[in-house]
Amino acid sequence: MSTDLPPLPDDATRVLAVAAHPDDLEYGTAAAVARWTAEGKDVSYLLVTRGEAGIHDLPPAKAAVVREDEERRSAAAVGVRDVRFLDDHRDGVVVEGPALRRDIAREIRRVRPELVVVNSHHETFGPGLWNSADHRAVGRATIDAVGDAGNRWIFPELVDEGFEPWPGVRHVAVAASTQPTHVVDVTGYREAAIASLAEHATYLAALDPRPVAEQAREVVVMTTGGDGPPRVAFEVFG
Repeated sequence: MSTDLPPLPDDATRVLAVAAHPDDLEYGTAAAVARWTAEGKDVSYLLVTRGEAGIHDLPPAKAAVVREDEERRSAAAVGVRDVRFLDDHRDGVVVEGPALRRDIAREIRRVRPELVVVNSHHETFGPGLWNSADHRAVGRATIDAVGDAGNRWIFPELVDEGFEPWPGVRHVAVAASTQPTHVVDVTGYREAAIASLAEHATYLAALDPRPVAEQAREVVVMTTGGDGPPRVAFEVFG
């Protein structure tokens, strides 16, 4: 990761982080979240699914309960208490389109953030590393929903529900992008991020027989600068 990138603008007081699945935000982004909450920013999480198709030997109905609980504990480890899940989108087959944009726009209007964070919408995470369909759909829909949230005439039913337009998003920060433009210095916040990812114990244990704590440390260090200065990189729009 380049250390020459400028810092992410630090002018937000409220942040909404959107992800397709539980654990998505914990692969590096949580270190930045830990810094933001320590600085007094209000951070909310929106999960489009409960990751119910993510554990091969656990039926979706049971996995959804487990993964929601793990995500809430994971969020709490970095100071996030406002965690919401959408109910109308299935893990693995999230459809990019007006319904998803509307649901995300509703949450943007509810939270009224100046900064929206989402995982990468690009096709790959790098050479030979294909990004999942859910990540791509949620990433693109979130970027579009920022505009929708500020326009009274797109999804007017949201106004009827009591959600007035919110044109106040200044930046969208895309995590795990192949085209980063800015960084957040997370010196001192890696341990919180490691603890956050380790809360996904059932999920991580299904992926790898190694101890969960070992997996969490390896992943967080890798996604926050490796042996270099602790950084989380974002591609920033706005």
